[in-house]
Amino acid sequence: MKSTGMTRPIDNLGRIVLPIEIRKSLDIVSGDLLDISLENDRVVLTKYLPACIFCGSSFDTFEFGGKLVCRNCVCRLSNVK
Repeated sequence: MKSTGMTRPIDNLGRIVLPIEIRKSLDIVSGDLLDISLENDRVVLTKYLPACIFCGSSFDTFEFGGKLVCRNCVCRLSNVK
């Protein structure tokens, strides 16, 4: 993981401001969702992309029963006997 050399304080509500350079490079805009995870002793922020509940693909998805499913998985499921 590459360090940017930038630091930001955490406010009393636990918020931080992501530097504009990072937001631009990751195409993060106001209102985007970020996935927050832990990897060992690190907090990892990843731009959230809705994905298929079966394979994780974010390509050609649609909502079915409140869940996202890709067309490829629907085809594979329709062939299950």
